[in-house]
Amino acid sequence: MAPEGVVELRDWLFLLMLCLTLLAEVLEVAAATAQGYDEEGDPVCPSVCRCDEDFIYCNDRGLSSIPPLPPSATVLYLQNNHIDNAGLPTSLERQLTVRVVYLYDNELDDFPMHLPPSLRELHLQDNNIRMLPRATLARMPLLEKLHLDDNSVSTVSIEDQAFVDNPRLRLLFLSRNHLSSIPSGLPASLEELRLDDNRISTIPTHAFRGLSSLRRLVLDGNLLANQRIADDTFSRLSNLTELSLVRNSLLTPPLNLPSTHLQRLSLQDNALIHMPRGSLDGMRRLQRLDLSGNNLTTLPRGLFKDLDSLGQLLVRGNPWHCGCNLRWLHDWLHARSSSITVRGLTCQGPDKVRDMALKDLTSQMEECEVPGIVAAGAGVGATGSETRDRVGGAEVGGVAASSTTLAPPQGSLFTLRSKRPGLGLPDSGLDYTLGSSGVGKSLALNVKALAPDSIRVTWSVAQPTSSFRLSWLRLGTSAAMGSITETLVRGDRREYLLTSLQPRSSYIICMVPLAASSGGKGARAGGDTDSDEAPVCAKAETSDPSQPDVGQEDNQDPEHMATLPLAGIIGGATAIVSLALIVAVFCWYRHRAGRLSSRDHYSRGSSRKNKHYDDYIESGTKKDTTILEIRSPGFQMTPMATHQPLQPMPLREDYIIHTIFPSNGTGLYKGAHQVSNAGYGTNRGYREGGIPDIDYCYT
Repeated sequence: MAPEGVVELRDWLFLLMLCLTLLAEVLEVAAATAQGYDEEGDPVCPSVCRCDEDFIYCNDRGLSSIPPLPPSATVLYLQNNHIDNAGLPTSLERQLTVRVVYLYDNELDDFPMHLPPSLRELHLQDNNIRMLPRATLARMPLLEKLHLDDNSVSTVSIEDQAFVDNPRLRLLFLSRNHLSSIPSGLPASLEELRLDDNRISTIPTHAFRGLSSLRRLVLDGNLLANQRIADDTFSRLSNLTELSLVRNSLLTPPLNLPSTHLQRLSLQDNALIHMPRGSLDGMRRLQRLDLSGNNLTTLPRGLFKDLDSLGQLLVRGNPWHCGCNLRWLHDWLHARSSSITVRGLTCQGPDKVRDMALKDLTSQMEECEVPGIVAAGAGVGATGSETRDRVGGAEVGGVAASSTTLAPPQGSLFTLRSKRPGLGLPDSGLDYTLGSSGVGKSLALNVKALAPDSIRVTWSVAQPTSSFRLSWLRLGTSAAMGSITETLVRGDRREYLLTSLQPRSSYIICMVPLAASSGGKGARAGGDTDSDEAPVCAKAETSDPSQPDVGQEDNQDPEHMATLPLAGIIGGATAIVSLALIVAVFCWYRHRAGRLSSRDHYSRGSSRKNKHYDDYIESGTKKDTTILEIRSPGFQMTPMATHQPLQPMPLREDYIIHTIFPSNGTGLYKGAHQVSNAGYGTNRGYREGGIPDIDYCYT
């Protein structure tokens, strides 16, 4: 019985051990599950997150750190939390299946480390990241899209060659940071670059070097001006399809824009006053052009000649002057009415057509006689008869010249080939100034204002030419200014008169000789083409009509002008002599007045011994039997007994001295320091003036 009892006890012990082992494993599995791991020890979906297959949604949870994630996760939504750099676990870099991470709107101060090397897309906008270190970016060699908008990245905080280890980077967003220039060392694989709302003011020639794959470039809201953009900056971007330069300070479009593949060009909200004729040449794939919110009054004929694919033209917010200068655009819009959408082409002048759409001015445009107009989009044709703008109800031109000299249509723009970075036309704000004359390669130009509304233009050339293109621009920033006009002048002319100009205005006048064309597809109707010589420009200012006209003096011959110094000397000497005579007369008068007033103190016995009864002659008096009037101002002497005959030698005569008061009640004589308030009729003021206090004086 003993052996059987031992065997049974052994079986019970074995069964008990088996149950305890099973119970321990169950407890271990339960504990692992409670900690977020599966049966194999791998993490499962965190309880604070929501998992949808490989998408882990932990956004807007108030997290300060990233919880353990399942190994199959590919897209992590961690935005809108309080995660800082310390909340990024080192285990995150072992998540080799993660492709996309959203960490925007958190509390990151540095570029995050320990990110998975398999990462393709990283969203870090709305943090406070300052530095872009090369070593951290090198941990993500497969990165294709990097969003760093709304951070604190500056140009100097981007490490040199920071993106050299990211050869697959195609999209880089750095909007609303603190950049002052284009970051250097950008990868050649970049296709889209956003740098809007920074502080970029200068773009050098090498800024986009090597970015031949770039297709979309956004530079909105920076400090860009024409003078600070190199001429060939954008010409290197041969595959660019979209360029946005909104909200900058451009006066003209940048030079040498890429034209082969460009489809969208945005230039709104700048300060554009001029669109050069060739600025859009070659853009045959351009589909959308936005020129809204600028200071454009007109567009030059031929500007849209290559825009065969243009479907949207946005030009609202410009002070358009709808005269005969836009007749070509009116015809072009009607020819393309079925294939293009135009927004904002509303006239602001002349008053007759204000607030009317240019497309609706068919009857007004028919009154324009513009000879030499070629097909829509072609260049400026040769002029043949006088052109007048009847839309505004007044002539445009009015140049008093020979019958072959044409009055130019107002508003036609001209093209200036700039030899300086970013300049399309002369500007008064540049670091050089224009004078009243200019000298070019083969042309010397001189301008002079003759009247408040006219300027004379003269020139000389080194060699004969078939014709000249004369252009003038009225400077100004308001909607009423900025009108640019051009005309063709025969090659045998050497003088031209511009009339009907605005008084008190500054004008830039440019001229370029035209070479005779041999014909062909690109030739103008007039047979002339632009020469390779740059335009020669000069500046003149019309005078104020309310001021005296000094134009006649300016037109005097040189020999007459030579007499001006001698005339000035003679006039100066005459003025000096006249001034000396006036001073002498004044001094003599004061001396005489002083002597007469001093005679009031004659003593009673002075000089009476040798004088008769009419001694008043010495004092300049005229004797009368009734009234003795002293010629010295201020007294009248009346004898007390006029009814008695005068004695031949009176020993004593009594007279009453009456003070003569002026009409305003003040005394005639004042002391040197007397206050002029002696209108109360007492003798106090006379004492200070040297007049005796008593009313009786004995002679």
